[in-house]
Amino acid sequence: MDAILKATGLKKYYGKGEALVKALDGVDLEIERGKFTAIIGTSGSGKSTLLNMLGGLDTPSEGSIRIGDTELAKLSSEEATVFRRRQIGFIFQNYNLVPVLSVWENIIFPISLDGKKPDKKFIREIVRLLGLEKKLDSLPGQLSGGQQQRVAIARALASKPSIILADEPTGNLDSHTSGDVIGLLKMTGREFRQTIVMITHNPEIAEMADRIIRIEDGRIAEQ
Repeated sequence: MDAILKATGLKKYYGKGEALVKALDGVDLEIERGKFTAIIGTSGSGKSTLLNMLGGLDTPSEGSIRIGDTELAKLSSEEATVFRRRQIGFIFQNYNLVPVLSVWENIIFPISLDGKKPDKKFIREIVRLLGLEKKLDSLPGQLSGGQQQRVAIARALASKPSIILADEPTGNLDSHTSGDVIGLLKMTGREFRQTIVMITHNPEIAEMADRIIRIEDGRIAEQ
């Protein structure tokens, strides 16, 4: 397997004594480059914690995470921020859009932070596929939840990251739009050989992935 992402002995514990919570309890995981992997589990199973660890948004109590040739634990806070911005596209369930920026400004925001020029032709194709052409000048507060989620997806794709981490990306979308969104993720993943890791509690959405990993009580139950 050509693994782009590898987690070894991953643990995340909160609290002490009787209040100890084992959000992750010894996870070993390899994600194949260019593949679409779905991590499925019930609420509280540890899947969101795992995604945050894989993206370097949170640090494990024990264990290591390697992306390509980079071990996340060896990066300084500033280095980790730059690494995430350049290598990882995040799609959050709660969108995380900047309320004072227009849709277009939100989409290119991470690229602007890096001092780079956006590939406008590529981004406009994403915008078209996501049905956002008429919303580019709108502010997030003027959009529906589904539209805001599409903007978040466009933003994650815009910088052509090598890895996309998606936290319930279709949670606020109807079934038809959900299918379109997952289809778009698969298409861009193939075209740019992006690796997509998506967490979901929806088995039908998970079935669209190349590989399904089930997590229960902070441990991988089956792959």
